[in-house]
Amino acid sequence: MSEKPTNDLVAKQAGQTPARPDGRPQLPVVETRRGLFGVRGSGDTTGFGGLVRDVRIGEPSEPPYGSWFDEAIEVLRELLTTDGLDPDAVIQAVVVDRGELTVHIAREHLPRVCQHLRDDQDLRFELCLGVSGVHYPDLEGAELHAVYHLLSITHGGRLIRLEVSCSIEDPHIPSIVETYPANDWHERETWDFFGIVFDGHPSLARSHMPDDWVGHPQRKDYPLGGIPVEYKGATVPPADTRRSYN
Repeated sequence: MSEKPTNDLVAKQAGQTPARPDGRPQLPVVETRRGLFGVRGSGDTTGFGGLVRDVRIGEPSEPPYGSWFDEAIEVLRELLTTDGLDPDAVIQAVVVDRGELTVHIAREHLPRVCQHLRDDQDLRFELCLGVSGVHYPDLEGAELHAVYHLLSITHGGRLIRLEVSCSIEDPHIPSIVETYPANDWHERETWDFFGIVFDGHPSLARSHMPDDWVGHPQRKDYPLGGIPVEYKGATVPPADTRRSYN
């Protein structure tokens, strides 16, 4: 007797994103990994080649989050409400994983959120440790992510991570240099390597690649290229001709 299909299976067959136990949709799958080590076509005899796992950005968490996280999120929500904003529209998801707090923010509200995180006495994240880019080629409409790490010296080294997404077609995210001036260089570097345009940056220009360089080398669809290297009688082929590991 066959078992009744699960709601997740029904949702997948219908082309929908499976819901979480509380009924809210899960964050989308960014890629599907097959096998244990990502190697394909190698005649795997371990049995691990049949493993299939969906990789998500991070499962949204529900309160209570634990530690100081609940207080920080509640204070931020109150400040956004005072601004006349809908906190649920600004804070897209809260993820607590391995003792770390990540808050997904709608990009148009990033400067306001950062200002509150820096200035409010109950938050006081005075230091931004920079911004990093991430490229998810299969995440349609949100392929590019900017990730910020904010540190509170006042509150003994509390660390919060902000994550903001945009699409390849519209790769714009507001600059936060006005709030965190030290982020100037990091935004330039992220623009250089990932092509995220930080609107309002005082001088957005490449930081590593030549000014006339075409493309953004840290995107996953950027060709590896390279030249053959000779070493002690052996030749190492260019990166784009070597065996592919995913």
